[in-house]
Amino acid sequence: MGVSTGQVSEIAQRIAKPLRRLLRLLLAPLTRTRLFRAAGPRLLPPIERVFAALSGGRVQLSAVLVPSLVLHTTGAKSGLTRDVPLMYTPDGQGRAIVAGTNFAGEHHPAWTTNLLAHPDAAITVRGKRMLVNASLIPGQERDAAWARIESQWPGYRAYERESHRTVRLFRLQPVRSHTTGPAATE
Repeated sequence: MGVSTGQVSEIAQRIAKPLRRLLRLLLAPLTRTRLFRAAGPRLLPPIERVFAALSGGRVQLSAVLVPSLVLHTTGAKSGLTRDVPLMYTPDGQGRAIVAGTNFAGEHHPAWTTNLLAHPDAAITVRGKRMLVNASLIPGQERDAAWARIESQWPGYRAYERESHRTVRLFRLQPVRSHTTGPAATE
């Protein structure tokens, strides 16, 4: 009796999920070290770009461990399209939560400023591009959002504490179209 392709896929997923959890538990503490915070911002973006180029935008290195997307924003000052790979956390209602941790840096990442200026954006997830509208998660919802994020990546909120700033958390709501701005024509 043979094994079907669907059965192989199901078996692979059953193995991959606990393996990802184990890798997260092992790697999460390392990502909070000074060495990672210093090297990560320099090393990870070029590596992500290579993976994206080799896979035609369908594979992100970070997606091996956590749900990942590429955020396409409009520059707050330049008006040019800017792309950034990010970890995201599903909110359970079809939206994505992204956190502007900037590797615990003292400044907010540029993409958060872009979203504040131009909340109409786009994301690419597993090679599929979709339009989104970004909204800053208000204070009373932040703890719940952080709890959801940390259920996916333990200790991630430590970046906020170590940065000595309030990290900007955004909810990305998929939309059918944008009503204004350059992204409205996508």
